[in-house]
Amino acid sequence: MLRLQATPTPDTDALLARAMFPDPARIRAALHRARTNPDWQLHTWEMDGQTVCAVGLTVQDRAGTVEHIGTHPDHAHQGHARALLHALMDTLDLHILTADTDEDAADFYRRSGFHVHEIPSPWDRRRYRCTLRRED
Repeated sequence: MLRLQATPTPDTDALLARAMFPDPARIRAALHRARTNPDWQLHTWEMDGQTVCAVGLTVQDRAGTVEHIGTHPDHAHQGHARALLHALMDTLDLHILTADTDEDAADFYRRSGFHVHEIPSPWDRRRYRCTLRRED
């Protein structure tokens, strides 16, 4: 079940942190930046009353950008993150949803129906822009 505009909790923070560089200071800073950005939204996917997936995204007009998405390890590879992203496209009436990611997550986005192409990276890791457009 989709929960729109969820309230941040330690559980949702832990889910989002799964998609961040594993450094506690950087995670705290990223969560703080997200919460102070007026365009940032938190949405969750729940199963049997438990939050199993959370996504932080920014939305401007009818375009969304996935900042971080994470799924509880006990619920990984069950389609919850894909369902959450597609439900948000419909519920928020987004025309486009994008995410910039590394090789570790590019296949997830590809399997979820996103067009994935490589973009320049300032780091030693390859980066990808993943784009899902609404079919009109």
